[in-house]
Amino acid sequence: MEGLIKERLPRHVAIIMDGNGRWARQKSLNRIEGHIKGIEAVRAVVTSCRELGIKFLTLYAFSIENWRRPGNEISALMGLLQRYLREELDEMLENNIRLKAIGDLDSLPRDAHDMLIETVEKTTHCDAMVLILALSYGGRDEIIRAVRRLIVDAKNKKIRPDQISEETFPNYLSTKDIPDPDLLIRTSGEYRISNFLLWQMAYTEIYVTKTLWPDFRKEDLIKALLNYQRRQRRFGLTSEQLAMEPG
Repeated sequence: MEGLIKERLPRHVAIIMDGNGRWARQKSLNRIEGHIKGIEAVRAVVTSCRELGIKFLTLYAFSIENWRRPGNEISALMGLLQRYLREELDEMLENNIRLKAIGDLDSLPRDAHDMLIETVEKTTHCDAMVLILALSYGGRDEIIRAVRRLIVDAKNKKIRPDQISEETFPNYLSTKDIPDPDLLIRTSGEYRISNFLLWQMAYTEIYVTKTLWPDFRKEDLIKALLNYQRRQRRFGLTSEQLAMEPG
């Protein structure tokens, strides 16, 4: 376990995969080459999380803001998404990994959307690990969508205003049934959460590395996990109060 304490591993790791473009620029390559290399990092991290026993892994694959990028880059990214799904399905099934997706999935190109839904359905029975892809995703957009669904239920008298709480509201989010992230990793040295899982990351530990995403591998993940295990998660309590808690 590379010095890790198994009992203190985060249950849910979320990653902002940043730096593909910079990696390509540093090597005088086309940005698309950076995204292609980034897929290797995705494979390495998914495999490593499965081996280590991380139960949930969320990857920020494509944000709502990314639709503003040049059309040729968007087309290439959607093609790479399909390529990844096609090439990794057998691996997911063999390693008992369930795929889920969050975001405005209907805005994806039809071919990519259909392949994504098909892969999600084919892995529904897997239960060793859940891989969540955030696609056409924005944290504010997710909250607004949740509020709209909540209003509909309130109008239909399925929920009363006094029943709306921090415990019930997450049931309207796309991450329903998924625990909040314990650890957020952001590559490339940027200190932003970039509209990612805004509700869910209220108490998430944040780890930033200067490593660009295409170069991120198991040893980088281990460093992040070791850093996480050295932290004390207080959730508003004092260190003394935590010391008095059983276990």
